[in-house]
Amino acid sequence: MADPFAWDEALLRRYDTHGPRYSSYPTLYSFSEAFGERDYLAALTRSNTDARPLSLYVHIPFCRKACHYCGCHKIATRNAKLAEPYLSRLDREMVLIKPHLDTRREVAQLHWGGGTPSFLSLDQMSDLIDRLDARFGLSNARDRDYAIEIDPREADVFTLRHLQALGFNRLSLGVVDLDPRVQRAVNRVQPRVLTEALLDEADRLGFHSLNLDLIYGLPLQTRDTFAATLEQVIAMAPARISVFNYAHMPERFAAQRLINTEDLPGPKEKLAILRTTIAMLTGAGYVHIGMDHFARADDSLAIAQREGTLQRNFQGYSSHAQCDLVGLGVSAISSIDDVHVQNHTHLAAYEAALDASHLPTARGIRLTFDDRVRWHAIERLMCDMALDLDELSETFGIDAPRYLANSLSRLEALQRDGLLSFESHRIVATPLGRLLIRHLAMAFDVHLSPTPDERFSRIV
Repeated sequence: MADPFAWDEALLRRYDTHGPRYSSYPTLYSFSEAFGERDYLAALTRSNTDARPLSLYVHIPFCRKACHYCGCHKIATRNAKLAEPYLSRLDREMVLIKPHLDTRREVAQLHWGGGTPSFLSLDQMSDLIDRLDARFGLSNARDRDYAIEIDPREADVFTLRHLQALGFNRLSLGVVDLDPRVQRAVNRVQPRVLTEALLDEADRLGFHSLNLDLIYGLPLQTRDTFAATLEQVIAMAPARISVFNYAHMPERFAAQRLINTEDLPGPKEKLAILRTTIAMLTGAGYVHIGMDHFARADDSLAIAQREGTLQRNFQGYSSHAQCDLVGLGVSAISSIDDVHVQNHTHLAAYEAALDASHLPTARGIRLTFDDRVRWHAIERLMCDMALDLDELSETFGIDAPRYLANSLSRLEALQRDGLLSFESHRIVATPLGRLLIRHLAMAFDVHLSPTPDERFSRIV
């Protein structure tokens, strides 16, 4: 198996520090509890001036069985009755937001995540869509991006037919790993046939941009076992594949304490798994979009990257640029106008706020001019794997090389190590630098501690 580019294990390990994923800038740890409901409502109102399309994210926190690796905000329960009061409070949140938004704005993007949205019954899914449509007006446009995360263990062909009827046109299926030993080690037993059956039906129904989620760095994984999983996934031919780096943080996530640390692949083996993944997927025709995302060349993510319109938000990479993101549900994050804001992460606090007719705003931040400049620079690096300083200067009316002089000086060591090149007024990540793009972006982050912050995951 040929390497896709020159591989330098020592260099990768040296730069494998803790760092943000930059789904926002400033990152979540810079959000302030002094930012409250009134600040968020003011931002919602201001956003109507530019009348950008809307992106709605709905967080469904429930799942029936907790996977040991999971670091998401979720509630493991088999009590399906918990969904009804939660849906009622979601509707209450929409009611409180609606008066502050011009609902003539198109809802170009919709994403249900969790937990697992497939915890909901089909009737509950219909009810939630009806409520969203009544409050915001959903789109029928052919280029809308309406996605939902599905647990193949909790869905069948009838689920997919129902989702299509509700207007969803993209699916993301959690796979993790197809090796039964790894599945048992992380408490997620999921026979391959479940995934294949859903993929076949989704293809027949005409869903586009099907995504499969994998995770590397899990217990009992080796480069050979993961290669076997990749062979099977490639044969399924999804349009997108996400291969996430498992971040083992048992001090933060209780479920991870059930993982036997001795079974985790060591740093050398984990890098070998990553090397195998990139070689196999690019060899099979997938474009390495960045970080953990791969897509076929004709997929909207790859097209957006070629056209320079790829965007990053709290759901990862997105082909729908320039949307205001409204997050609904416990722990959901919004990015609208010039603010980032997060809802309460504990269900009881979320419920109490809404029961008192208040938005469940827990914390947030309003971006300064400097934040907006740096967020633009970081986002372009993360999406384009390059940064055009002339474009940055024109966009913000600044002399970008002078304005960002301290950040650019931090990149000089990375340039000497072959992670980037300066081409006129463009910073371009090398193939190896693309794997460390989070490290390149960190040079522009003035909120970041100068020492590695272990609240963040490792870069590779």
